[in-house]
Amino acid sequence: MNVNTREGRDAVGQRAPRSGGRTTAQRTRTTTAGVDRREETRARGAREFPTQGSAALRPAERTRATGAPSPRLRVAPPPPVRVPRAPFAGLIVVLVVGGVLGILAVNTKINENAFKLEKLQQQQAKLDVDQQQLEKEIADQKAPGNLTANARKLGLVESGDPAYIRLPDGKMIGIPHPAEGAPAITSQQGNGG
Repeated sequence: MNVNTREGRDAVGQRAPRSGGRTTAQRTRTTTAGVDRREETRARGAREFPTQGSAALRPAERTRATGAPSPRLRVAPPPPVRVPRAPFAGLIVVLVVGGVLGILAVNTKINENAFKLEKLQQQQAKLDVDQQQLEKEIADQKAPGNLTANARKLGLVESGDPAYIRLPDGKMIGIPHPAEGAPAITSQQGNGG
């Protein structure tokens, strides 16, 4: 395939400039005195590319039919991202209001539980006092003098010497007799009950 027919290129051996400048072919075409201009560009350090040999296979620049120079292209900045501010502001307001209401709810619950705790502590203190009083009454009722008085109230009387039965042979030791004594005035039996 010929370099001229590949990709519609007209100029053979001409490379497209990297930074949008002109090629040597464009420089030589625009001058009126071509030879003098070429000498001038060589003096400044510009190079010409030969069109024979391996240089002929280099990609050539496309020329436009109008002859107007191609505009320089540059990278455009990305378009700015526009985020709607109203939904974001609404979200922030909802979060703040929700946070404040949550804190108020937690504080209210803590205060309510504090009142319940205080009430339960007062009830516990009252029950502790009642328990101490009941334990004192039990200790008073266990006293020997109180046991005798309580027994007399129930109608019990003191007995004399008891009689015993020896189990291996069944022999009686002592004489059994019923208890004799006057029942207490406050006993149920003494009142005819």
